[in-house]
Amino acid sequence: MAFFDMPLEQLRAYRPALAIPDDFDTFWADTLAAARANPLAVTFEAVDNHLTLVETLDVTFNGYGGQPIKAWLTLPLQRDEPLPCVVEYIGYGGGRGLPWDHLLWANAGYAHFLMDTRGQGSAWRQGDTADIPDGANPSLPGFMTQGVLDPATYYYRRVFTDGVRALDAARAHPAVDAERIVVTGGSQGGGITIAVAALAEGVQGLMPDVPFLCGFQRAISIVDTNPYYEITRFLSIHRTKAAQVWKTLAYFDGTHFAPRINAPALFSVGLMDTICPPSTVFGAYNHLASAHKQMTVYDYNQHEGGASHQVPVKLAFLRDLWG
Repeated sequence: MAFFDMPLEQLRAYRPALAIPDDFDTFWADTLAAARANPLAVTFEAVDNHLTLVETLDVTFNGYGGQPIKAWLTLPLQRDEPLPCVVEYIGYGGGRGLPWDHLLWANAGYAHFLMDTRGQGSAWRQGDTADIPDGANPSLPGFMTQGVLDPATYYYRRVFTDGVRALDAARAHPAVDAERIVVTGGSQGGGITIAVAALAEGVQGLMPDVPFLCGFQRAISIVDTNPYYEITRFLSIHRTKAAQVWKTLAYFDGTHFAPRINAPALFSVGLMDTICPPSTVFGAYNHLASAHKQMTVYDYNQHEGGASHQVPVKLAFLRDLWG
């Protein structure tokens, strides 16, 4: 894949116009209040991970609608005080997998809370959380158009709410320092990261990699790859529904969450990424209210972005943040 989006100097200055709904903040405040009206009911169950340096806890907590969400909490066995925590969200189609799949952050000395994504976990890594929608419309296979004709029933309303409740669940464990929480994730996980950083209180930093769910209309205008292409295909059949779809998606666009984020931020982008086009990533990044933010650019990479090369960059970001 060759370069197809704006030149880098234009990307660094790209600030798309925002079409944030007037009731955006009220919509999300009411959504989270309704979720918190249900007990969190978090449980932590030790599992045998067959390892000697870290312990793994099987977590269940109530997310959107009081519905049960699974997670893993991985902790260094040697610890003398509550630990800073990295809360992570997963890419499109994947699930939480198995305990030994996730060892980086605990081995760096942090608590690691990995949230399963409701209804997913069957495309490239297994998940254990069902989705129980409270509204539906005909939708394309995938998740991008589930309930898309109304913000109240859209799939990502449930997922973003789960993401905020995941922070509540992580803070409930005594090994986690409730005052030191950072959120991270790649692709879909990066999009959830941006939303949670805007919606949750007390997030100290965010580290989204090649984030999805930003600049929906820009994305479908320049790429025809899934998952964004699910929206295009839906609109090609439901020809009269475009206004409703764009009205709904305005409540879930990372570009609209960005101005509500003040925490230090570390983004990454691949300039040849045809899944999450660079301009959609920069569009959100450039609208951040954060006084301290940085973008790691991988010029010749597609949606894999920096992959393992981004790990030391993220570790350095956390060292600067937490010492």
